Amino acid sequence: MRGLIVTIDDFGAASAVNEAVERGHREGIVTAASLMVSGSACADAVQRAQRLPRLGVGLHVVLADGRPVLPAGHIPHLVGPDGRFHSDMVRTAFAIALSPSARAQMRAEVAAQFAAFAATGLRLDHVNAHKHFHLHPMIASAILEIGPRYGMRAMRVPHERETPPALRWWSRRLAKRLRRAGILVNDEVVGLRWSGAFDAGRMRQALGALPDGLTELYCHAASADSYPGSAAGYRYRDEFAALLDPGVHAALAASGTRHGCFGDFTIATTG
Repeated sequence: MRGLIVTIDDFGAASAVNEAVERGHREGIVTAASLMVSGSACADAVQRAQRLPRLGVGLHVVLADGRPVLPAGHIPHLVGPDGRFHSDMVRTAFAIALSPSARAQMRAEVAAQFAAFAATGLRLDHVNAHKHFHLHPMIASAILEIGPRYGMRAMRVPHERETPPALRWWSRRLAKRLRRAGILVNDEVVGLRWSGAFDAGRMRQALGALPDGLTELYCHAASADSYPGSAAGYRYRDEFAALLDPGVHAALAASGTRHGCFGDFTIATTG
């Protein structure tokens, strides 16, 4: 079997991202989006998602380079003077690993983000983390403990054929751990290598060479190349255009791949 999920990350970060999600789903190949519940445009994202019943919306857990759900005073080990998460992920990773207080604050924030997602009334399609921070084993443990209480049944594992062997090995360890817990995971991810530059030509090439199993193609699409919180140098509009490109549509159709959100494959797996 070959299955494909097409996801836009950072849903809720800005109206430009939300527009790409809605149009990418209505007019393009997008089947899923990962919601930043503390994003400045989260309310707009939720309103759009409520109009798109076939869009699989998941939780994009943010613990770096973003805003928390909890007040900054509740999680001082995780945030800077501006009240935002540290952009230095190594600093945060070591704090969580070495400090019981930081670890408890991380768990409280993860729980708060799951609760905030539940409050939207949207069905939880999947879970992943901003900048793939769920590769940290203690963050993964927190998500695995808290997520099932909120209906978590699927999670992204960021391993791609072109990734360095050490990262691929680590990702596969996470995949085994999640599968043992009964969580659906993708067999491969496509887009990690081209993050911020996943244009139509690369997307057509990727769709023409999909491996067996369940693949998640993910991107960072937006209708503008610059918005508050955007990454310098990312070609957001090119990624958005790729999702609507007729040649990309044709490549997907020619692949003969089953196409849906995580929930569609969860149902198929358990049904």
